[in-house]
Amino acid sequence: MSYDILITDTTLLPLAAHGTATIDRGFLAIRDGRIAALGPMAELSVLPQAGTTIDGRNTLTMPGLVNTHCHAAMTLFRGLADDLDLMTWLTQHIFPAEARFVNPEMVYWCSKLAAAEMIRAGITCVGDSYFHENAAAEAFRDAGLRAVAAQGLIDFPAPGVPDPADNIAAVARFLDRWQGREPRITPAVFCHSPYTCGPATIKAGKALARERGVPFFIHLAESIDEANRLIAPQAETPTRHLQALGILDADTICVHCIWLDEEDREILAASGSRVAACPGSNMKLASGVTPLADLDRRGVTVGLGTDGCASNNTLDLFAEMDLAAKLQKVHAADPTSLPAPRLLDMATTSGARVLGLADEIGRLAPGARADCILIDLAQPGLTPFYSPDLLVYAASGRDVRSVIIDGRLVLRDRALLAFDEAEAMARVNRLATAVGSGGR
Repeated sequence: MSYDILITDTTLLPLAAHGTATIDRGFLAIRDGRIAALGPMAELSVLPQAGTTIDGRNTLTMPGLVNTHCHAAMTLFRGLADDLDLMTWLTQHIFPAEARFVNPEMVYWCSKLAAAEMIRAGITCVGDSYFHENAAAEAFRDAGLRAVAAQGLIDFPAPGVPDPADNIAAVARFLDRWQGREPRITPAVFCHSPYTCGPATIKAGKALARERGVPFFIHLAESIDEANRLIAPQAETPTRHLQALGILDADTICVHCIWLDEEDREILAASGSRVAACPGSNMKLASGVTPLADLDRRGVTVGLGTDGCASNNTLDLFAEMDLAAKLQKVHAADPTSLPAPRLLDMATTSGARVLGLADEIGRLAPGARADCILIDLAQPGLTPFYSPDLLVYAASGRDVRSVIIDGRLVLRDRALLAFDEAEAMARVNRLATAVGSGGR
């Protein structure tokens, strides 16, 4: 029997039904983009043939991380406007910069640079939401990254859609371009927020998502005063506003979800809506703390996201696991709140559920898509390695040695194989010259 890729002598962390149980000195075999077999090396009477064999000694092999919320193209704005509150950051810096500098070329190259950063950090799938999302989806495809890519909707002139009356049609054209066309790209709809999209736009965007059977993303309850800024509020909180509009269901992904009262939390749980939490971005903007532990207890499907690196400023989901765990402990004054195994689940299996991909990714199991990463355990900060809890509290993206997406090696021994990242950096630096000079 022959395989495309065979990883030998590695510590396996299958996750999903196995929890955080590991298989010491294990193997993982990949064929035709899927995991064909895995288990202890002792089960192999002879070493199978493979197109590529990876010596996994001193590594841990686990499912790739799932970044449930990102604005990848915003790499161009990393460090542009730091140490500000959300609305000042958005209205005085980000929205004006987007109006001047966001175009297909910018979105392609900046998303490609983000893909390099994410792949190097062990992220194999991203939920991305932005404007000119055709260019972002092309960048992810060319980079070898798996993505749920959502075209943005907003009730103001936006990059690529100068007339808001065309916003729904623009999203429909995006869905036509990508739905069923690329195996690693899932198109989706992104309504920016209930304070930038009125009820008619939100309902039309959700109706389109339902008609096409694609996910629907929306920023929700991100700031303490968001209720005061709703367009045509239908209820007293942003969550109840969306409920009144008939938006909340199992295919709606609510991003942030910080300012939720008891009724809001019950609504999210009952509706089956999923939540993408972005602790690093929320901390930096002083937006607040998503009640992750409480939502998790209520059965809400929760994943982690980096948000855009203009508000983070990094695309490292290991860092997000660490931040999320510690924030919940401080917030509850309880060191047992949201333990490490739950964070590992949120960054993998549960994150896949948030994006609607749980049947394909988020675990190591025969038949699953072969999205997996190898962590270098021969590092001072990961020695000794008593348990996978250390991945939450000590690991970083820099510890990722190799990455496989859809059965294809895209990073091997820290060398990016899928594309020329130096070209992407040069292109983004060239674009940044105009931003730094004010566009003159």
